Amino acid sequence: MSFELAVWHEPTPITREDAERVFRALGGREPGDAEPHPGVAAFVARLPWARPVSPAHALVTVEPERSDEVSGEVFALARECGLVCYDPQRHLVHNPAPPGVHPGMQLRTGDGMIVVDPDPGLVADALTTMSPQNPFTALVVFGEHFIQTSPEISGYELEYKDSVKDVMLRTHVSGVEAVQRAFAEYAAGGRAFLDRHRWLRV
Repeated sequence: MSFELAVWHEPTPITREDAERVFRALGGREPGDAEPHPGVAAFVARLPWARPVSPAHALVTVEPERSDEVSGEVFALARECGLVCYDPQRHLVHNPAPPGVHPGMQLRTGDGMIVVDPDPGLVADALTTMSPQNPFTALVVFGEHFIQTSPEISGYELEYKDSVKDVMLRTHVSGVEAVQRAFAEYAAGGRAFLDRHRWLRV
């Protein structure tokens, strides 16, 4: 069994459902009538594990044990080339734009995914994939602050840390929608979630 990622160009950000449809078409070798894109050729030329499926689409295939090592490089290069990157194993799509307001912010998950400057849709979707095998999701601006969450029996634990002030806060929310809203606000530079919930200082 192998680990695959697919890349191609889209003029605007797409959903993971749309990305899944494109990926399935590639599996049937029916990539449709998409126009060739120079970013795909540049991507394939710079990544040894990439192979073109068409002038508009490429696949990256590696052994599962190398997935964490390779996927970060693939995500970064796809963004640099202006390409969408779809991860069918996690059912997540990485759009090249727009990133959050914190340059270098990282999305980290309990199953080993690390994405620098993730787009808002990816963050929202990643929060729905937590499980016993993927027990947390975090957005981290190293040396400054982070927000993270873990599922609990009756909802989600939500934590926020201001590393500069050395303040760690924790609360509980009942649904993933509240977590998604807090993460979206954090990524956009807002802190309304701090006023909306009751927090305990840890």
